[in-house]
Amino acid sequence: MKDADIRFAKLLVLVNCAVPALLLAWDAWHHKLGANPVNFAILTTGMSALLFLILTLAVTPLRKISGWNWIISFRRSLGLCAFFYACAHFLIFFSLDRGFSVSSTLSEMVKRKYLIVGSTALFVMVPLAVTSTNGMIKRLGGKRWRDLHRLTYVAAIAAVTHYYMQVKADVRKPLVFMAVLTVLLGYRLVVYWRQKARVKSNATSMTANVQGQMPKAERMTNVQ
Repeated sequence: MKDADIRFAKLLVLVNCAVPALLLAWDAWHHKLGANPVNFAILTTGMSALLFLILTLAVTPLRKISGWNWIISFRRSLGLCAFFYACAHFLIFFSLDRGFSVSSTLSEMVKRKYLIVGSTALFVMVPLAVTSTNGMIKRLGGKRWRDLHRLTYVAAIAAVTHYYMQVKADVRKPLVFMAVLTVLLGYRLVVYWRQKARVKSNATSMTANVQGQMPKAERMTNVQ
């Protein structure tokens, strides 16, 4: 895929990421957020954060399965959009629902455990957003950066759990997100186990080859 096409595709992704926020702002301006506008805004931003977080995790499996290496360039944009909506989700709750009261927010979190789980997801996403630049990748080094960004799995699990816990009756949507997340994380586990088995197999083959090239007397000494 050409660089110009990739740049256009990135712009298209960002425009689509902005759609939920723009629609929410439009409906708020025209007073069309329903009987409980604050709850509607909290739900919309939370759902958007979870959706973009799942899409972020879907990039790597899709790239490996399809061979479309160029889609990896969208992962950062999707991840930052997830963080943006997660921040908006919390800020709307903190400002419009809790009136910027820290004590009220903390007491509500104690009463409703799913708020603690959701806050954990947001807290985990902060270092991921801060280290998303090319400069931070170079500063941390590739291995340490990859290890740090495995916290995305923790954020996704916490976010899905938060959604499931706060739904009082119809849990079909949270279960769909759980199923998709299970597939995405399961794929990574399968890849990890296969790579580990391949490394072990290669090491065994190398050892056998080395022993096969040794003189017979030396092989007998090693066995003893």
